[in-house]
Amino acid sequence: MIAELFAVMAPVLAGAGLGFTWVRLGHPYPVEFVTRLVFNIGTPALIIASLANAEIDAGSVGRTMLAAALVMTAMAAATPLMARLLGRDWRVVLAPMMYPNTGNMGLPVVLYAFGSAGFAFGITVMVTVSLFQFTVGSIMASQGNALKTLARTPTVYAIVISLGLLLTDTSLPRWLDNSVDLISGFTVPLMLITLGVSLASIQVRSLKSGVGFSLLRIPVAAGLAWGIAALLGLPPLAQSILVLQMSMPVAVFNYLFAQKAGREPQYVASLVFCSTLLSLFYLPLLLAWLM
Repeated sequence: MIAELFAVMAPVLAGAGLGFTWVRLGHPYPVEFVTRLVFNIGTPALIIASLANAEIDAGSVGRTMLAAALVMTAMAAATPLMARLLGRDWRVVLAPMMYPNTGNMGLPVVLYAFGSAGFAFGITVMVTVSLFQFTVGSIMASQGNALKTLARTPTVYAIVISLGLLLTDTSLPRWLDNSVDLISGFTVPLMLITLGVSLASIQVRSLKSGVGFSLLRIPVAAGLAWGIAALLGLPPLAQSILVLQMSMPVAVFNYLFAQKAGREPQYVASLVFCSTLLSLFYLPLLLAWLM
């Protein structure tokens, strides 16, 4: 079991460590360009490549998306109590509570832990979190109309295409399937490297608050995910993926949104950094239970 867990975590450590070391050595890394590339091209291609060819039905995809949305809603409802325990404004704590790192961190862990079968469910959860984050998150950060944000999000169109292919039991032409598969291949490695770069760039001032937040959030998120998945009757694999994904550390994008909104970005940075470091210890334990 230890060897299996190390095999899952090693690629994550290698990719993030590469990005972290690259920046610490003083080499440039175009974070904004890579983020746009991954979000606008790589992720949509990954969604289509994973969901269109996955051996899951559209109903399971829909229920998994609903489950992820309900977990985030429940986490939002728990935010006032969490904020009171931490002595912080609830608006500062809301986004870190709702949006775990289901992309840069979550997808690689799901891929290496559960293979292609679980990866489709991991993609589904990540897509749901991303849609919430870039709509509700944009509104919270006062960044404009949510509907316009959705209309400009390639991920939405990738979901529609994937669900259409699933519902009609249709396959992409071979030339297009090969092209999408090739393009999607750079997404996970770049996600990991960018995660390492982001961690190296974040300035942390309060380790204690970051650790305290993580120790409170993880059991709440895992418990809610497990209960909601059971309530909706998700398949066991989807239930495990939902618990794992919603227990991921705080997403880096929460720090960016906090900066734009002017809501204690340094505090949110500590949450991102500390929760990511702690995940190296609690994720193997969680995986040992779920695998």
